[in-house]
Amino acid sequence: MKQIKMLIPYLKNGKVPTSNHIQVYKKSLHKYKCSYILMIKYERIKYLLVTGTSALLDELNGEKLDDNSKLCLLSHENRLVLNKYLDFTVPQAFGKDQTTIGLGDRLGLATPGHIKAIQSTNVRPIFAQQSIRELNLTHRKMEDVIDDAAFAVIQEGYTKGYGADGDHLKDEKDIHHELTLGISMLTLDCSDYIPNDINTNKLSSVESAYENISSKFKTYYEKKYLDKTFYIKNNALTFDAFALKRAVVIYHHAIQYMIHIYKNYISTLNRTIDFEISIDETMTITSPFDHFFVANELHFNNVNITGLAPRFCGEFQKGIDYIGDINKFEKELNAHALIADYFSYKLSIHSGSDKFSVFPFISQHTNNRFHLKTAGTSWLEALRLISIYEPRLFKDLYNYSLKYFSDTQKYYHITPDLNAIVSIHDMKETNYAAYLNDDNARQLLHVSFGLLLTARDENNSLLFKNKIYSVLENHEIKYKKLLNNHIAQHLKLLNVI
Repeated sequence: MKQIKMLIPYLKNGKVPTSNHIQVYKKSLHKYKCSYILMIKYERIKYLLVTGTSALLDELNGEKLDDNSKLCLLSHENRLVLNKYLDFTVPQAFGKDQTTIGLGDRLGLATPGHIKAIQSTNVRPIFAQQSIRELNLTHRKMEDVIDDAAFAVIQEGYTKGYGADGDHLKDEKDIHHELTLGISMLTLDCSDYIPNDINTNKLSSVESAYENISSKFKTYYEKKYLDKTFYIKNNALTFDAFALKRAVVIYHHAIQYMIHIYKNYISTLNRTIDFEISIDETMTITSPFDHFFVANELHFNNVNITGLAPRFCGEFQKGIDYIGDINKFEKELNAHALIADYFSYKLSIHSGSDKFSVFPFISQHTNNRFHLKTAGTSWLEALRLISIYEPRLFKDLYNYSLKYFSDTQKYYHITPDLNAIVSIHDMKETNYAAYLNDDNARQLLHVSFGLLLTARDENNSLLFKNKIYSVLENHEIKYKKLLNNHIAQHLKLLNVI
């Protein structure tokens, strides 16, 4: 503690101190009125060192070092205090026109690397982004995710603003809870209201399902759409009977849920929020007819959305490049982008990490009016780091992932060929990082994050989590560099740097 106290005189003069025994995050120096804040790491724990005189200092909870100085833990309570006084620590909405990227962080350690990648661009980041599924798998709470992001922007001196996405929320109780936490973006996952058991390419199946729609809505839709043509720039969309019935049976119930959530939760807020619609988590490809139908109904019902994520043709599987006909994808992407532009919202691309072959088309056809959602790619870069610095741990993680793959695969739609992966017993330790360049191994490891972070031994002690965090914390500069390089590759191909 004496070593920490020796830093205070420097900080009181607004200077960044140096120390041989304490790690000082030089970019973290911030001033609020007559007080200064600095982040340090002492004996493997990060703290805020605060000195001066201000209401901020008074309200922060910490150990008093002298009459005007405190040493404060990076706690949830202290994050809320920072939110009161430092606006850049508060999640914010970015609206319909700003290019945004969701940068999910399943470990709570990736945001410094993400900041390094985007800080010199005009892209605005959603640093706090986790779905309920991912929170459950990692035993985290959304409060933890926002806390980690807020302290990271302090650490890196990033003051341009960041968002917090209640990602792929389905249930009203989760929506209500995360709105109370101050999320600045809500991604409404409508997959529970989109049927996957109808053969939507077969007329008889569509007509059979259409009979279950109430006569009131059938009359409404037919009067509004049947044999009508809508023009999106030079593209004509004419709803014949099959196109209309198909759109209705797939999206009617989802649209009603979108309207319900907007009117009961979004429109009643006393603050701005980005409201995104997700119809991508299904097996049903979103045709331009479908997209227009959903968007037009939302517009008619005064539902103001920031973005919409369709289910594109081909496959956007986790952690690897696009699978499918790229020419067809580009053609349909252009149609979707025109519809999004017509209704004045962003086109959202989910499971967007590592889709390098289609990134140039996304920026071109949307004119950089898009939201790209990434998540597990930062976890994979963490594993890359471990493969380099702790190969024995990596081998244990890999073997455990392989052993329990059938348990983890059920959470994500992925199709790796495990037989095509070189056995780790035939691989030199110095080559383990090559697994992070192999699509099949990437997918195997991608879905294992929850398993590996929560696995316990016969004594109920965590098997891997503490070891994983220890490696990443010991090599945080290298981890930041790996993330910067990886995300920068995304941004370059998206034509935003």
